[in-house]
Amino acid sequence: MKKDKLQVNIYAGRPELGAAAAETLTARIAELLKTKEQVNIIFASAPSQNEFLAELLKKDIEWGKINAFHMDEYIGLHPDAPQGFGNFLKDRLFSHVTCRTVNYLNGNTDPQEECKRYSDLLIKYPTDIVCLGIGENTHLAFNDPHVADFNDPLIVKVVDLDQDCRVQQVNDGCFSTIDEVPTHALTITMPALFKSTYAIAIVPGKFKANAIDHTINSEISEKYPSTILRRHDNAILFIDEDSASKL
Repeated sequence: MKKDKLQVNIYAGRPELGAAAAETLTARIAELLKTKEQVNIIFASAPSQNEFLAELLKKDIEWGKINAFHMDEYIGLHPDAPQGFGNFLKDRLFSHVTCRTVNYLNGNTDPQEECKRYSDLLIKYPTDIVCLGIGENTHLAFNDPHVADFNDPLIVKVVDLDQDCRVQQVNDGCFSTIDEVPTHALTITMPALFKSTYAIAIVPGKFKANAIDHTINSEISEKYPSTILRRHDNAILFIDEDSASKL
């Protein structure tokens, strides 16, 4: 199905969804490498991405031509904490392949200096593909509704996380209690994500049913940040029967 510009593909379950999304990313990379020497990709870090990332490891991808980024990171979390988003991707992807570069956000240094450093990297390596999830509150990266700005002048910024976002981290099994979830984070902004040539949104699971309903059926506004995907020229939303259950 299609809503505005957004292609929506529905799969029986998480394995089928992950395999299809990995196949799409592999094809996009191959297509871009016909005319470019490098491909710049932003990855999401969340349990919703597990099947997709596992499938990527099976693909014949020229990782040595990939500059990899991730879209957000907690501020103040211990550098070795498994919940750290850079650590999540290192464990599931980056330690298994050899990318041209892997560019980690550092949540344990001066936040404003880190925003500037990472912004400069994203200017140097303009995003070709963004692989993202959608939060229970419809956030993209850590652009929760109260901080999402479709016209944000920044590329990377510091944000405070809303209650729904922090509860999701517990629902996902990343933290035992909400008190363990950091209150602030670094995030790539909405316009910076939207500038990608291709967007691949991977959103399985029953906890995402409301978010998918809003993404497809609510007005396009910062109240529901993920609705912006309906304006992207080359975005595909991969969902399963659970996350599609309210459509």
